[in-house]
This record gives sequence, C-alpha cells and structure tokens, in this order.
Amino acid sequence: RLSNTKNRIGAGETPPPLRRGNRAMLKKIWDHLEELVGSIMVFVMVSVAFVNVVVRYLTSYSFSFTEELEVNLFVWCVMLGTSMAFKQGANLSLTMFYDLCPKSVRKLLFIVSTIATLAFFCVLGYMGYLEVADEIALGVTTESLAIPVYFYTVATPLVSGLIVIRILEAAIATLRKNEY
Repeated sequence: RLSNTKNRIGAGETPPPLRRGNRAMLKKIWDHLEELVGSIMVFVMVSVAFVNVVVRYLTSYSFSFTEELEVNLFVWCVMLGTSMAFKQGANLSLTMFYDLCPKSVRKLLFIVSTIATLAFFCVLGYMGYLEVADEIALGVTTESLAIPVYFYTVATPLVSGLIVIRILEAAIATLRKNEY
C-alpha cells in the first residue's frame, strides 16, 4: 500500500517533467515513426493477403475485404514513405543545373524549392482535410467492411502534416550545416 502522498498528482497539479530516459525513448520513436507505423501496416497487409490466399486455396472462397484493406493501407505506406524520404534526404531531385551554380545561388534555389514543396504539401493536407470533412458529414462507408471511409483518407492530411514537419527539420539541418 502506497501512503506516500508526495508521489501522487492532485487535481490541478502538473505532472513531473519527463526523465532523461523517457525523453530519449520518445525521441527514438519520433525519429523512427514512419518506419514503425509503416512496418506494422505492411505486416497487416501481408498477413491479410496470406490468410486470404490460404482460405481461397482451401475453400475456393475469398475474403472481399482484403483488397480494400490492402489498397488503402498501401496509400498510408506511400505517404509514410514520402515522409521518410524527406526526413532522410532521399527524395528524388534533379541537380544537374543546381550543382553548376555558385553556393549563394544554390542557397536561394534551396530555399525557393523548400518553400514550393512546403506549399504543395500544405495544400495537399488542406485538400485532404476537406475530403475527410465531407466524408464525415456525408457518413460515407466502405463497400466491404462498412467502416467510415475517412479511416483511410485521413492519411492525406495527417501524413501531409508529418511531411511538412520532416521537410522543415531537414531544411533547418541543411541550412545550419551549409550543405545546400
């Protein structure tokens, strides 16, 4: 029985700050968020596909929901992969003319391209938000599982926001290191 009231948090009190180990764990999760979520989704996709193949082989019947689930989780994985590419600086870029420019021009081109990319993903996130809001308002459900469609389409605004954060993180790191 715990009778030490010093360790309890009462109403209106703030919890103690995160310990160093907890911050390190949260940072590690944040640094590998796309890999973690993406690998779970790929595991679910492969498992569902495998079970569907086995059932179809043994019974000549197929689960109709598997295609819906796999296709929509694949969209999530593509968006997460895009975020991961920006985080790692592995996104596709054409640098032939960029590399020929002096460093001051490269810096300007880097800033302009970063702003354009941020604008694109902000617009994509906003348009995705509008789509999700419409789906919620209309109560649209999926064909096979009869779950709300926005469970799948919420990937666009959520991961677009994550991509914006990853672009900003990468841009700040690039500018600090003068590696543009």
